[in-house]
Amino acid sequence: MSREQLAARQAELLHALLADGPAPAGFDAARLRVEANVLRRKHGRVLAYQRPELAEALGDRYGPLFAEFTASRPKRDTERSGAYADAFVEWLIAGGHLPKPRRGLRARLRRR
Repeated sequence: MSREQLAARQAELLHALLADGPAPAGFDAARLRVEANVLRRKHGRVLAYQRPELAEALGDRYGPLFAEFTASRPKRDTERSGAYADAFVEWLIAGGHLPKPRRGLRARLRRR
């Protein structure tokens, strides 16, 4: 297999894991879904660590809300974590899960 072919296969796998893409040939789709869910939960923990004020503001609702968000809006394979976190904050505000921030609070919730 050439480097280009290997890179294309790796990109397919990342797309399946991070962005709900189809399972590449030779991969079990059910097992990939399990692994994708594990990666999403891990990403939720990392985001909570990076933005503790967000996790604190949501309390016990953080995990279920993050799971709901990722189910409807999977992380794109080219998307940076900070941009994804910003999208999560915007989704929370739009859904009424967080109040619309006053000036300054949004900046604290959305670190760039």
